[in-house]
Amino acid sequence: MGSSRGVTTTLIFSPLATTFLVTIGLLLCQSNAQLTSTFYATTCPNVSGIVSTVIQQALQSDARIGASLIRLHFHDCFVQGCDGSILLTDNEQNAAPNVNSARGFGVVDNIKTAVENACPGVVSCADILALAAEASVSLSGGPSWSVPLGRRDSRSANQGGANASIPAPFDNLSNLTSKFSAVGLNTNDLVALSGTYSN
Repeated sequence: MGSSRGVTTTLIFSPLATTFLVTIGLLLCQSNAQLTSTFYATTCPNVSGIVSTVIQQALQSDARIGASLIRLHFHDCFVQGCDGSILLTDNEQNAAPNVNSARGFGVVDNIKTAVENACPGVVSCADILALAAEASVSLSGGPSWSVPLGRRDSRSANQGGANASIPAPFDNLSNLTSKFSAVGLNTNDLVALSGTYSN
C-alpha cells in the first residue's frame, strides 16, 4: 500500500493475476541461453536485494511505480522476447502502445546505477527488468518467486514490432487474444493482466 497526494493505492493480486505474474517471465522470456535463478550467484549475489531496495525507495514517492515496472517488463517481453530493448532510447518507447503508458525508466536507471556500483558490467538490463517486476509484485503484497536469470540484452529495438505486437488500449478482444496467443499466453493470462493493468 502506498500514498501519493492524499490518495491511497493498493495493488491487490487475485489468484488469477498471481498465476499470470509468476508465469509471464517463464512464458515470455525467450533466450538462447539456459535461464537459472542462480545465474549471478558468484558474480553479483545481492542483485535481487539491490533491485528491491531501489524500488522500495521509489515507492515512497510514487505509489504506482510497481505497476509501471511490471508494465515495462510486460511490454519489453511482447516485442522481441525479454531482452531489454524497451530501454533503448526512443525506438520502442515511442511505439503507440507505449506512449503515455510506459513509465518508470528513471527508476530502472537508478536500479542499473546501483547494480553497476556493486557489480560493474555483470547484470543485463533485461534481467534488471525481470527482477524489478518480481520485486514490484512482492513489495506490493503479492507473491515472491525465484526469477530465472541470464538474459542477454538486445542491441536493437523494434518500434514496428512494438506497434504490431504490444496489446494496445484500443485493440478488440480478437486482436488481444491473437497477440497473447502469439507469445504463448491464453485467455486466462489476458484476463489476469487486464485486471492488473489498470493500476
